[in-house]
Amino acid sequence: MMKSIRLLCFLAMLTLLNACGFHLQSKPELPPEMQRTVLEIQSPYSQFARRLETHLEQSGVNVVTALDGAAILEVPVNSTRKEIQSIGDNARVREFRVRHTVQFRLLDSDGTEMIPLQTFEQSRVYSFDEQDILAAEREDEFLRNDLADNLARMVVRRLGTYGK
Repeated sequence: MMKSIRLLCFLAMLTLLNACGFHLQSKPELPPEMQRTVLEIQSPYSQFARRLETHLEQSGVNVVTALDGAAILEVPVNSTRKEIQSIGDNARVREFRVRHTVQFRLLDSDGTEMIPLQTFEQSRVYSFDEQDILAAEREDEFLRNDLADNLARMVVRRLGTYGK
């Protein structure tokens, strides 16, 4: 009896997920011109650059350094900044906003623009407690890494929409 109730609940959940349009996200299908790609980025050792290279490689791109016959993914802007979001009654900062902005464009091996310059930006707000500065620093670092990963995924997904 209990097994049939579980089975019925499981089938109901599957039906609901299917009805709302939920589906697992597949790997983006990148343009064939990107088989070999040079990544030209302002800060090549940043968290964003490392995450972007990883996501490109997971999508089947061979990231190379030589330009011969390779597409070029230019990332002229990769900036992160921290802004004061709110100030408390005691004139001390209560919240910060971490903002990460990325601009990119894709060129084929001849230098012809395939995807024009695009801008993505994401931000997160976090509370600052001067009594626990170490935790606030860890949260800031975690948010910066999360933003870099999210933006790298967004760039790869956008590259996958080329020609569609």
